[in-house]
Amino acid sequence: MQRLSGLLAIAGLASLILAWWQQESLPPAASLDGQLHFEPEQEETRRAPFTTRVGGIDYRVEPLYTYELRGLVVSRHDTSSWLAYLHKQWNDKLNVADLCVIWGTNIVDDLYHEFDFSSGQFTCNFRTNSRQAFQAFDLEAISNNHLLTDDAALAAAIRGVRTGDQVRLRGYLARYSHNEGGGFSRGTSTVRGDTGNGACETVWVEEFEVIQRGNAGWRALKWLALLLCALGAAGWLLAPVRVRGA
Repeated sequence: MQRLSGLLAIAGLASLILAWWQQESLPPAASLDGQLHFEPEQEETRRAPFTTRVGGIDYRVEPLYTYELRGLVVSRHDTSSWLAYLHKQWNDKLNVADLCVIWGTNIVDDLYHEFDFSSGQFTCNFRTNSRQAFQAFDLEAISNNHLLTDDAALAAAIRGVRTGDQVRLRGYLARYSHNEGGGFSRGTSTVRGDTGNGACETVWVEEFEVIQRGNAGWRALKWLALLLCALGAAGWLLAPVRVRGA
């Protein structure tokens, strides 16, 4: 019994390590939805500025353009994590997560697999050792999106996104601010060709959907591996103890 339990635990641990490593890998281009080939859609809006209250803070939101984006999430930043210390310092509770997304020519021929993507508190970073891949990469088909919402269900859906997911969001490119403490304000990019500070899209989200989850098999294996580990540990602890005679 103890031998079988030990094997289960070892198999579970090995599977868990593998699944954890692969659960946010990027899917092959052939598996991506055709919607991701389209450019973001943007139009001027007459929607008036409005106020909303989140986490005891009153925010002013100024919509500038309607905006719809479909893309592959290559990196993400959860603004509620302990790493997001500047969001806490600035009382920014409206920005629930940042998603770095690619689309269009950047998802053709698996080009993005030549890159490593990562997210900082306000940035999406990418690098490659391939000069050819870097030259082919379209800097206008990647964006770092600061996503805003006061809707708890939308916030949960956005925070549930993982690297490798294909998503669609619709709302407004917007500025927002508050007067709590020392005050805070953030603008938004409204063009695709800018880079550096201020080049991120700040989006007030009204619709959000995951078109297709990435790495569903690896994520399922992670939970199966945890179950195997638990069964193995339980079997080991509950197995009868054998005492050898002198």
